[in-house]
Amino acid sequence: MEFTWVDGSEISARIDGEQIVISANREGLLSLAENLRTLAEEHPGDHFHLDEYNSLEEGSVELIVEKTE
Repeated sequence: MEFTWVDGSEISARIDGEQIVISANREGLLSLAENLRTLAEEHPGDHFHLDEYNSLEEGSVELIVEKTE
């Protein structure tokens, strides 16, 4: 899978109690939308990882997005 990121993307993920909160600016939301579309075209079980070392802001928790059936 090849993912694309809009310049200026800012995305963070955190756990707030029992909720996962994903926060993003406009560019980050556009990037997530495009990358989710890319994943949707793949096979069940395919997934991607995002963390503070890969596309998320510093202090973010790891986020794994996986395609099911």
